[in-house]
Amino acid sequence: MDQVRESSPQRVNAAGDLIASVRQAVADVVIGQETVVERIFIALFTGGHLLLQGVPGLAKTLLVNAMARAMNLDFGRVQFTIDLLPSDILGAEVLDPKSGTFHVRRGPIFTNLLLADEINRAAPKVQSALLEAMQERRVTIGSDTFLLPRPFLVIATQNPVEQQGTFELPEAQLDRFMLCHRLDYPPRTDEVKILQQSLSLGLVRDDRGAVPQTAFDRIAEEPIASLDDLVDAMERVQQIYVSPVFTEHCVELVRRTRDHRYVELGASPRAGIALVTASRARALLHGREHVVPEDLFALSEDVLLHRMRLTYEALADGATGQQVLREIIAEMG
Repeated sequence: MDQVRESSPQRVNAAGDLIASVRQAVADVVIGQETVVERIFIALFTGGHLLLQGVPGLAKTLLVNAMARAMNLDFGRVQFTIDLLPSDILGAEVLDPKSGTFHVRRGPIFTNLLLADEINRAAPKVQSALLEAMQERRVTIGSDTFLLPRPFLVIATQNPVEQQGTFELPEAQLDRFMLCHRLDYPPRTDEVKILQQSLSLGLVRDDRGAVPQTAFDRIAEEPIASLDDLVDAMERVQQIYVSPVFTEHCVELVRRTRDHRYVELGASPRAGIALVTASRARALLHGREHVVPEDLFALSEDVLLHRMRLTYEALADGATGQQVLREIIAEMG
């Protein structure tokens, strides 16, 4: 036990060095968005999935790509469209005309980090195929079942403004996402830096000519971390202390979402699991050995809002999920 106590701070420092290095590598490419980076870290360290809501142009794809490269993870991206088929994501059996036999062609889901771009543009059948793989972390193609790589993480994006040609994710499928983070426009100072950075990108030249450089060209080729570093951080999260009082507060918060007059469908027990798990990861990100109430309050909206459905009365009164949740937290004192 004494050895565990002595080595624990060292492991926290090691994880802290990893986090700081990856943050810096991402900051060299993406200006601002520190909260989104934190949420991606939480998803990576806990094996949860992340849904990002935000208008186009907020560097969601760039940010995820930079994180994957810095962590040395296999990265895949699927642009969801109305004509996408489940086999376009999972893979399919393909006939070999020479031998007359079928062989399996694996889809882009066989990767460590999959970016599902504009997931609400695909038909419900495609959404269900992806979300089933997210839950079970395996894929069945024909008569064969394949385990997905480890770690396996889905980061999905959707535009909250456009409604035409989209299929809203039902509550049962939204519940599969540990976190749903809502991105906003950057502060004025960050937006000025973004424009200044774009002016200094220059050209990419080769034997055939040149093309204007983009922010994607700024992503460093050499990774900052290894898979072993990530696994070590995941193990460290498992050792973060969660007190019985903190667990009780999580349960109380989740249960109150079911009893509020403006809430038709409250959060499930899976939301409570997500709260304590994500709080552990956030504690590690902030260099702590234990969770604190700040972790609960900081993560409550990302964990709970997409799991709550308001009543028609609430919508008629102009109430929002954010207002209702903040009222619930205020009542808890």
